[in-house]
Amino acid sequence: MKDYIIRATAAGDTVRAFAISSTELTAEAREIHHTFPVVTAALGRLLSAGAMMGSMMKGENDKLTLIMKGDGPIGQLTVTVDSHGNVKGFPAEPSVDIPLKRAGKLDVGGAIGRGTLTVIMDLGLKEPYNGQVEIQTGEIGDDLAYYFTVSEQTPSAVGLGVMVDTDSSVKHAGGFIIQMMPDVEEGTVAAIEAKLDGADPVTTMMEKGMSPEDILEYYLGDLDLRINEKLPVQFHCDCSKERVAGALATLSTKDLSDIINDGEEIEVKCYFCNSAYKFQVDELKEMIENR
Repeated sequence: MKDYIIRATAAGDTVRAFAISSTELTAEAREIHHTFPVVTAALGRLLSAGAMMGSMMKGENDKLTLIMKGDGPIGQLTVTVDSHGNVKGFPAEPSVDIPLKRAGKLDVGGAIGRGTLTVIMDLGLKEPYNGQVEIQTGEIGDDLAYYFTVSEQTPSAVGLGVMVDTDSSVKHAGGFIIQMMPDVEEGTVAAIEAKLDGADPVTTMMEKGMSPEDILEYYLGDLDLRINEKLPVQFHCDCSKERVAGALATLSTKDLSDIINDGEEIEVKCYFCNSAYKFQVDELKEMIENR
């Protein structure tokens, strides 16, 4: 089944909700970056959250970047998404192996550690929006819920999960975001909180065969849930040789000259998808000549 996002409202539009199936894109990210299980889980969670947050944006060219920078062994996770369901991301350190938590759970919080969560939204305005909060647990869902509540004044519940199989492959990945709008009634909030308190983890729900629609139905089915849109989502990097050349061309004349003087072609890799682009000495000289 292809990955997708569901956008929905409930309780007379006083609640908005999103849910995602992200198993394939998380598996692709794992294959690209050769991540160890705990990094697969961490990156998959942030990719899922980023994709859902991207679906909240309205503009054709809007971009969102999430950066989790902690003092744990992963170091940093970076995810970028557009408003069309294209998401990409990478870990600073893909090969992290730390002890499991109780009940054999991967210790995502320990792998990320304490630090900051930064959200950058480029909505085509003069300056991008930049919000930052302290990482609360490193489990990602808790940290994003805290960000929404503190930085955007939108009380939110965020559930994210990645189930990694015994062979390190991705068995399930997905999540949900439920947000309370300003005019939500206290009884609605209490009903949702009661559901959240008794709920299985996202991956347990998916293991039982529940779809994003089923997950939102569980939480909001008694509150006049309305599914508004179903959007495809995929791991997709928009890098190209032209874009990498543009970045190289921003180097100083001295730096480019130093590379040219080495007399050998260079290879530049994209952090997001590991695609490699080669540049001959003549191409580098041309960059200087075109200034």
